[in-house]
Amino acid sequence: MNDAPYLIQNFTPVDLSELADKIKSLNADGYRLGQICGTPVEQGIELLYSLDKDFSLVNLKLSVPLDATIPSITETYWAAFIYENEIHDLFGLKFADSKLDYQGNFFKLSRPTPWKPQISPEGGD
Repeated sequence: MNDAPYLIQNFTPVDLSELADKIKSLNADGYRLGQICGTPVEQGIELLYSLDKDFSLVNLKLSVPLDATIPSITETYWAAFIYENEIHDLFGLKFADSKLDYQGNFFKLSRPTPWKPQISPEGGD
């Protein structure tokens, strides 16, 4: 086991318009992509981008509406295509300019976008 100190992990809120630039900046500073995670929240989907450098995580957190189009980060981190396609298939979010887009066919699912929140016509859940 490595004896390196583990730092407190921070969650940094970012705006959708800032995402691509922040990802490119972290890449230039030597961070590697750890994961991208999506989860339903009241206002749509929350995305968490986790990047690692020297046992320290940077977590970029943003909430987007269900009809949002997210800028792909596959130009910076090729492996992001896996996470982006998974989030597309499970939640229905679209990613613009992905370097490998399965067009909703990354997984074979029993029903389309099974984790996409269902919004009632009255605006509630």
